Amino acid sequence: MTGPTAPRGRFITLEGGEGAGKSTQIRLLADRLEQAGIAVRTTREPGGAPGSELIRDLIVKGAVDRWTPMTEALLITAARAEHVARLIRPALEQGQWVLCDRFFDSTVAYQGAARGLGMTEMTNLQQLALGNFAPDLTLILDLPVDVGLARAVRREAGRTDGEDRFERMGQDFHSRLRRAYLEIAGQETARCQVIDADRDIGAIHGDIWKSVADRMDVTDGG
Repeated sequence: MTGPTAPRGRFITLEGGEGAGKSTQIRLLADRLEQAGIAVRTTREPGGAPGSELIRDLIVKGAVDRWTPMTEALLITAARAEHVARLIRPALEQGQWVLCDRFFDSTVAYQGAARGLGMTEMTNLQQLALGNFAPDLTLILDLPVDVGLARAVRREAGRTDGEDRFERMGQDFHSRLRRAYLEIAGQETARCQVIDADRDIGAIHGDIWKSVADRMDVTDGG
């Protein structure tokens, strides 16, 4: 006889424009969940799986006009399909919770709205690639565009990896991006929660933890 199957893990994504602080908040949330006795896997997009990381280098570096919007969307979606197959689904099936820095909402917002391909069209592309696979909870970190870009500039000043292609796409691009994320949140209230990211790190984490604890029925380990 085989032993009992581990319950499926939960899949939580963090979204938002440049400089929203997603990476910091994922680390804090992962630590808090682990204190609560939950096995956690953190990952990112584009990337996450070996093949997806190769595609990441093509997308986030180089000239702003390196790719047409559709080529960009197809590359990102290919990376995502590989990421889900190689890392996310297996981890969830093993009972781990997966925290991901960006997922398909980024394609809908970045390529669909900000790059002009259409939000509906990009949603359809994600469904073609992933079927009905979706996060259990999406936390959208929202802040004014000028604040986020200023943070991104400070962050990039200390980096040497050249991953600043999207940051260089201009104020109008990032304004369209912010509006798109808020539209997604308004349309998918059962899955999405907007978090005010124009505050100190502790306050943002407090709201994120409350949302996760309430929606995922987690007992506080911190």
